[in-house]
Amino acid sequence: MNFEYLNPVDETLLIHAKMQSSQAFGQCIDIYTAQNGFPDLTKIRIAIIGVEEGRASVGNYGTGSNLNEIRKELYKLYLGNWPISVADLGNISQGNTIEDTYFALGNLLSYLIKNKIIPIIIGGSQDLTYANYRAYDKLEQTVNIVAVDNKFDLGSIEDELTSQSYLSKIVMNKPNNLFNYSNIGYQTYFNSQEEIDLLDSLFFDTYRLGEVVNSIKLVEPLMRDADIVTIDLSAIKNSDAPANKNATPNGFSGADICAISRYAGISDKVTSFGIYEYNAEFDAKTQTAQLISQMIWYFIEGVNYRAKDYPFGLKDNYQKYSVPIDDQILTFHKSNKSGRWWMEINLNDNNKFKRHALIPCTYEDYISATNQEIPDRWFKTLKKLV
Repeated sequence: MNFEYLNPVDETLLIHAKMQSSQAFGQCIDIYTAQNGFPDLTKIRIAIIGVEEGRASVGNYGTGSNLNEIRKELYKLYLGNWPISVADLGNISQGNTIEDTYFALGNLLSYLIKNKIIPIIIGGSQDLTYANYRAYDKLEQTVNIVAVDNKFDLGSIEDELTSQSYLSKIVMNKPNNLFNYSNIGYQTYFNSQEEIDLLDSLFFDTYRLGEVVNSIKLVEPLMRDADIVTIDLSAIKNSDAPANKNATPNGFSGADICAISRYAGISDKVTSFGIYEYNAEFDAKTQTAQLISQMIWYFIEGVNYRAKDYPFGLKDNYQKYSVPIDDQILTFHKSNKSGRWWMEINLNDNNKFKRHALIPCTYEDYISATNQEIPDRWFKTLKKLV
């Protein structure tokens, strides 16, 4: 792999890192600088990548600049009580064309994911999610995307690829490797009823902001089934994350988004995590840079506490429950290790979607089944599998 697309972290940030406590991030991660050289990736589990690309951001011009503000805040944070093997790989700068940036990011992400290194992408506009998605083409697998966003970003078929139309390109463009899309935190007045109905007809999962805020645990099974997690900062209320020209009064709180980031990290299946639409021009007292650094901290903590109980290992590590409903028998599995639940759809081994036949769920889904109610996610997944 040629890493020429990456520009090293500024030397002034290395000086800043060395001024921190010996137990702070800045002293404990490998930082790619001209002085340090490129990190040995064979020892790395998580890689931070900045992307200085904001040309396709709608209504948030300037995103992708001054990413060092995030690094300054991250380098100050103390480690949790866990081992860490993180590298900061610097930034991908804008290419001559936006397609050049997508190509560079996609190539790098594909390499990292193939080598079991989890990339954390800080950017840049949310259309970079499309480049992230295309990185999985080389891995020849279908993928699930979870987007934390107040909009679906569908746009229309005729629109160019932007931060507000990337999802339609993912759904329509070939090769089509998308199996499921889930939105967390959409606000109804920002999305047309036609869009809401379309996602429902595609059997995608959508959760309004109020639903999630009232029960943040709804996020856990969704994250457990995700390959890609993409977060638009406009999903966070303006008072907690002002560094976004599209920020609005309502949204997740800083505490909510950190909990969501931790759920993403804990998921055994998540292999890439992106935070987009940071615009330093509007970042009073670097408040948003601090929040992003804390989101990254919580994601890394989650990765370090992964239970590694998905996909299934030894059957002895799980309890199996069979629930008859009409002419169906729903099979549930509970992990003895983590207490987490899954429900199963029986498929033959030749089905190309076999990896999606095991659906993360909750204890409440099991109780619903015992009350003769088929869980909604089981039904939606079945419709996509057959």
